[in-house]
Amino acid sequence: MDALLDSSARDIAAAVRAREVSAVEITTASLARADRLGPVVGAFVRVTPELALEQASRVDERVAAVRRNGYDGVAPDGESVHVPAADADRLLAALLPLAGVPCPIKDLNQVAGVPMSVGAALLAAHPIVPDADDGTVTLLREAGTTMIGKTATPEFGFPPYTEPRTGPGGEIVAARTPWDLTRGAGGSSGGAAAAVAAGIAPIAHASDGGGSVRIPAASCGLVGFKPSRGRVSNGPLGVDGNGLATQGVITRSVLDAALALDVLCRAWPGEVVPSLDQRGLLPLLEYAELADPDYGGRLDAVALGLRQRRLRLGILTEPVVAGDAVVHPQARAAAERAAGVLEGLGLSVEPAPVPFTPQEWMAFMPLWSVGALTLPVPDEAEPMLEPLTRWLREIGRGVTGAQYATAVAEAQRVARATARAWDSFDAVITPSLAGPPAPVGAIRNDADPARDFEDQKRFTPWTSIANICGRPSVSVPIHRAAVEDGGVELPFGAMLTGRIGGDPTVLELARLLELADPWPAPPVPAVPVA
Repeated sequence: MDALLDSSARDIAAAVRAREVSAVEITTASLARADRLGPVVGAFVRVTPELALEQASRVDERVAAVRRNGYDGVAPDGESVHVPAADADRLLAALLPLAGVPCPIKDLNQVAGVPMSVGAALLAAHPIVPDADDGTVTLLREAGTTMIGKTATPEFGFPPYTEPRTGPGGEIVAARTPWDLTRGAGGSSGGAAAAVAAGIAPIAHASDGGGSVRIPAASCGLVGFKPSRGRVSNGPLGVDGNGLATQGVITRSVLDAALALDVLCRAWPGEVVPSLDQRGLLPLLEYAELADPDYGGRLDAVALGLRQRRLRLGILTEPVVAGDAVVHPQARAAAERAAGVLEGLGLSVEPAPVPFTPQEWMAFMPLWSVGALTLPVPDEAEPMLEPLTRWLREIGRGVTGAQYATAVAEAQRVARATARAWDSFDAVITPSLAGPPAPVGAIRNDADPARDFEDQKRFTPWTSIANICGRPSVSVPIHRAAVEDGGVELPFGAMLTGRIGGDPTVLELARLLELADPWPAPPVPAVPVA
């Protein structure tokens, strides 16, 4: 069972659909790891064994029913359809693409009946208990996943570190990377990345408003894909607001990222952002062939296909959001390694320009601060918020309507400037982060939240470009290196950011890197001896 849990979501789902293993068995194994390893890496706010096993049992029952009776349903045109049991393999792959796959949910998204504290100390003792699943949770559940728990996030998902005060006595409980437990798992989907990196689950739900999928993925040696704006809906319960945030997943492999995104690509009624809904985000049957470990000449075939499309790639290692950020040589090496691999396969790579200045980025700071101010926090609870959250809200209180409108316009100008600078490229390669995973507490600065915010920008000087501009972006764990003599190896990610709607191309390039320069699984974290 351990070997299967260490494999891909695709392999687990295939085994469950074939009844080689039950969803209950694989979920039980995942829950055992959550109990043993979850506290070591700070992955979970809470584990939900009863709900997970109930969902797993339903998956097993559905698989058995389809294999016994086939399927009766209604087609999109309203016609009744019957699929015989003889076609169960094909049918189950469509109905339950993630059958029995353990998949925890970030504690910013609501799950019916499961307490939610959104990383806030003021809610840790008295959490919200939603009465309905949100849209992302619904789609993952309908695809056959089992929700083993809620993963840790910083307060309201603001910073790129996950150090919430959610301990029993209000102490900080940090999400940590298994590569070095003194270092953080990133944020804001730090708990999600810690769970996947520790081998507890092959995929985890995440969300990204400024890099919150890609930052933890890079910190934990994983794949983190942020889709184009409109590709994955925040509906039907969530809203798009300033358009910065989107839902996603963190995975060990590009193939699992593509499979999960296929599940999530659905438009709900009342969409505000024009939907890029595409069932079949990638030609998954073609990718299934590429998943064969003995791919042989297939790598050349994939590279040839991309060359025939005359893809043009850019590379940029100069920081954008924070001009004074110091880029670690190994972070730069990660981007250069990705570029070198792709260039070696015959793709064109050339320098890409800096798309805008740090001052232009700061011009729409009101979007961030007013976003923090809109959180429904009673006045009497304000002192219980983190210093960073209070600082952002205080700035938001000083923003006038005219200033906010100007910030919206500036964000659009930055997006247009980025299009002028980068749209001649199919994707631009940058480091994912400016350095290695940050030591726990290294960025957090409760005494000086303004300095905290500046250090966040220095740590992540590229990730928010994709959020501002609505572009697809993926971090892949292509490089590893020690940063001190005798130190452990740490992961360094390369990030590929494409054009709006260019999600398939970005994922294809990431898959090509995965085939040409495979990355190892993260190390299993050591469990302290009691």
